[in-house]
Amino acid sequence: MRRVPAAAPAADSGRWPDVATVPATTVRAAAARLAFHRVARRLRLRIATPGADPPALPGGTGLVLRRPADFFRRLGADGPLGFGEAYMAGDWDTADLAGLLAALGAGYDELVPAPLRVLRPLVVRRRPAEDQGIAESRRNIQLHYDLPRELFAAFLDETMTYSCALFADDAGSGSLADAQRRKISAVLDLARVAAGTRLLEIGTGWGELAIQAARRGASVVSITNSPEQHRAATERVRDAGAGHLASVELLDYRQVSGQFDAIASVEMIEAVGDAHWPAYFAAIDSALAPGGRAAIQAITLPHSRMRQVSRDYSWMDKYIFPGAVIPSLQAIEQTLARHTTLRVASVRPMAPHYARTLRAWHARFSAAHEAIIALGFDDVFCRMWEFYLAYCEAGFLTGLVDVGQYLLERG
Repeated sequence: MRRVPAAAPAADSGRWPDVATVPATTVRAAAARLAFHRVARRLRLRIATPGADPPALPGGTGLVLRRPADFFRRLGADGPLGFGEAYMAGDWDTADLAGLLAALGAGYDELVPAPLRVLRPLVVRRRPAEDQGIAESRRNIQLHYDLPRELFAAFLDETMTYSCALFADDAGSGSLADAQRRKISAVLDLARVAAGTRLLEIGTGWGELAIQAARRGASVVSITNSPEQHRAATERVRDAGAGHLASVELLDYRQVSGQFDAIASVEMIEAVGDAHWPAYFAAIDSALAPGGRAAIQAITLPHSRMRQVSRDYSWMDKYIFPGAVIPSLQAIEQTLARHTTLRVASVRPMAPHYARTLRAWHARFSAAHEAIIALGFDDVFCRMWEFYLAYCEAGFLTGLVDVGQYLLERG
């Protein structure tokens, strides 16, 4: 087991005001301390003191409280959001971040006693009203995807694909790049993309799907809301010699015109916002030519959990994906039925593949720490991204989150 890293340096109050400031919540901190130790006993989670490794447990879980007073104040003030901020601040650490979060996630429904769940609104903030119009949607996308390309290159594979890969077998054998190409091929096969197909891609990423589709002889229009990804993907398409068949446009999905034989959209719906799911699927319906097929890859939650977390203001909302709402399969089917002529014709579940994808990204990100610092990011940023990657891996490991490829056809 690797040693727990030293505590992170103090957060820059200008860059990280809510991490640099410890809430003055004495009463809530005391309540959080009692609740946390109850959870630790229930999950057999061992808590160590600074300077020691967490004791070995099944799954390698264990936790070091480096600044207990600060940790419990953050936890008491903001619940799960404060838990994430406490990690960013270096108030706590662990040798296996994904394993610890998976242990907490596996017992998620039992962490808080039923009589105390009515108090949830006191420690979990409500999501503020958000406008996911074209301008606001572009701003939210830029906050995450318009970070320097070199940051993503530090932990993604050579395909620069930032979505769930599809490994050759359950053991996850083969390279990450091969798994990403296999995923893209599966999406294109699902949409029956071949020579002469007119393909619309909603959500370009860094252009690998457009390149692979062009190599099949398809005519591709790929749209993105991110200026940085628009520039990068245009370059990659050109350098791959696919510019005569594929074009990358800086457009919102609500600005698409024309009709296409096939539509592909990989992990785009999560950024749309639940109020705009009807517009997103209506845009797909409108753009799909008669007899066409749409293949989307989407992260999903169980419906009851989606209804709960879509109302909460979470750590992910604040620091990683502002405005994002993960749908449920039920929500997708209901939206299609009410606002389109489309239906879900098939589903390919992929959750174990995302856990492996995220584990690979996390390992690469950690190994590239010095290179990322050299790009101008600080230790708080690195801890934020490590928490994000481990948090997502834990979600797929525990089954709290799912992902799949969905075929949409007209009924």
